[in-house]
Amino acid sequence: MKTKAIFFLISFFFCLKSSAQCAMCRAVLENEEGQATAKGINDGIVYLMSIPYLLVFGLGFFIYWKFFRTKKAIN
Repeated sequence: MKTKAIFFLISFFFCLKSSAQCAMCRAVLENEEGQATAKGINDGIVYLMSIPYLLVFGLGFFIYWKFFRTKKAIN
């Protein structure tokens, strides 16, 4: 049951579309025709924002893995 709930939450968050521009960037870039630059800057901001989350997740998983691996070895 836990696995299904976690899978649902992860797949739900991957489906969300986010806009990560600040108010100043949005105001300047909305005046441009075609919006190609605005989409590129938005994708760059989302990319830069996701890297710290991935690193923290990786560190947390590593700590979790080491904790339970040593706990099983003691028993």
